[in-house]
Amino acid sequence: MGKSKTAIKLPPVEQLRGRPLGRILMKMGILSREKVHECLTIQKQRGGGVRIGEIFLELGLIDETQLQVALAAKRGMEYVNIDGLDVPQEVIDKVPAQTATSYHIVPIEYNKAKNELVVVLDNVDNFRATDDLRTLMGFSVTAKMTDRDALEAALKKYYESEDDNITELIDEIQSDAFLAEFDGRNQSIDLDELKELSESNPVKKLLNLVLLQAIRDKASDIHFEPFETEYKMRYRIDGVLYEMIPPPKYIAAALSSRIKVMANLDIAERRLPQDGRISLSVQGNPIDLRVSVLPTMFGESVVLRVLDRSQVSFDLEKLGFQPEDLKLVRQLINRPNGIIIVTGPTGSGKTTTLYSALSELNTIDSKIITTEDPVEYDLDGLIQVQMKPDIGLTFARCLRSILRQDPDIVLVGEIRDHETAEIAAQASLTGHLVFTTLHTNDAPSSVARLLDLGVEPFLITATIEGVVAQRLVRRICTKCKTPYEPDEAQLKELSLTEEEIAGRKFYYGKGCSKCNGTGYKGRTGVYEIMIFNDEIRDLIMNRASTNVLRVAAQKAGMRPLRYNGLIAVFDGITTIDEIAKETITES
Repeated sequence: MGKSKTAIKLPPVEQLRGRPLGRILMKMGILSREKVHECLTIQKQRGGGVRIGEIFLELGLIDETQLQVALAAKRGMEYVNIDGLDVPQEVIDKVPAQTATSYHIVPIEYNKAKNELVVVLDNVDNFRATDDLRTLMGFSVTAKMTDRDALEAALKKYYESEDDNITELIDEIQSDAFLAEFDGRNQSIDLDELKELSESNPVKKLLNLVLLQAIRDKASDIHFEPFETEYKMRYRIDGVLYEMIPPPKYIAAALSSRIKVMANLDIAERRLPQDGRISLSVQGNPIDLRVSVLPTMFGESVVLRVLDRSQVSFDLEKLGFQPEDLKLVRQLINRPNGIIIVTGPTGSGKTTTLYSALSELNTIDSKIITTEDPVEYDLDGLIQVQMKPDIGLTFARCLRSILRQDPDIVLVGEIRDHETAEIAAQASLTGHLVFTTLHTNDAPSSVARLLDLGVEPFLITATIEGVVAQRLVRRICTKCKTPYEPDEAQLKELSLTEEEIAGRKFYYGKGCSKCNGTGYKGRTGVYEIMIFNDEIRDLIMNRASTNVLRVAAQKAGMRPLRYNGLIAVFDGITTIDEIAKETITES
């Protein structure tokens, strides 16, 4: 196929940067002018949707390596042959094994004076790897292209025997004399020392490993927590916190400084809370880390919220709605105007439900504007506004301006005060569909919450179309799912009788390698949907209690959270323990 790899001869890259691919391959002596014109004619006949490089490959005129070399030259990247190259161990040590294999790169040179690292990669589209290395490791990075097989061989040669693990890295940190100097110093560290700490290679490697492992294990949050006598690192996976091997307490300042550098925060400021963001691309998946730094008695507590677009599906079909509830939700979100409230405690998946609804409504003929604090995911086709309360950009103030932007649908991140609630109500009365969230335990309680905020009953009845309350419960791991007979105590917890469970099967997860021995893998939603009808509106006008509203809503067909949770248990999706933990018995 085409010419062999040894036939690659490359003029100076400056002469090729930005040139058309065909011209570059001609300069490399691989293709003739006639062949290039022939392929351009074929491309024109196919409507131009096919890339010229694909046609060269298809006709066997070049091989994959030659294409990558030419594409690299087009972007101004050098091609290097690393066969037989011996990279010094100190250069290899600059990039941890897990980072090298995750990003598919190998470092080949390091200039200490300039803190410059030269890495080779085998795909020109992997340019995010160099950006992430700058963020993760703090180097100035130059990328060069090499052959795929050569890169695979180098990864095997230099990194296969090295299996970075946290225990080894912590041992390395404990034997690091520079870091040990900071034992017991806490607040007496000056700015120059903080900068030096943030550049410490063992600290970079540890943080790198923690981040990559958290992303691989699909953690939603990573916690770095200082206490009086220890320093804890914890992950939250499927809503549950798991502790990792703790590093020495004296690296607390080094880790928080490194995270601040990556998030462009002020490393000198250690008395005030700070918030920031780190963008990475791990194995081709764009990942955002939301950073929150909080000063505590014993140092800075840092929490990273992992926002992994590849792990989130904004699809109403996949959220866990029962078929009848999904139908109700679709009827609700397709109303021409009114307010739809999604309610539940923090971390119950409200944002995912709202984004899924907006994704379904996001068509070319509707304008959707969101006000969020913070904006968690960027969605194409939506105009998303980030709240900045410190400069006065609040939900209420932003909402006023949004209504002048001629939207069809508005998302108000959260109704926190009377003013925001009033403007949201006015927006719905003027023909807009408004989505918003509240923090209440169930759907009927949302009315009491709005009344507490000072919203008049007539405004609530005139604007609200429905309330969706939700919880997240862990799914039983499909690999170790096992049937069992629940004992009396478990049945009592859900107020189930022997008659109600006759013929039903119950399951739990035994624990396996797939679920890290927890018996659970992933989460699903449990919902209750309260549609406002005339009877409920009359009750609200008469300021009826939450219990009276709950009874009326159930009479009108609302299935409580616990009832829908039981359906998930009977369907073998989750366990009795999960439903008992996340929902309460209706009085």
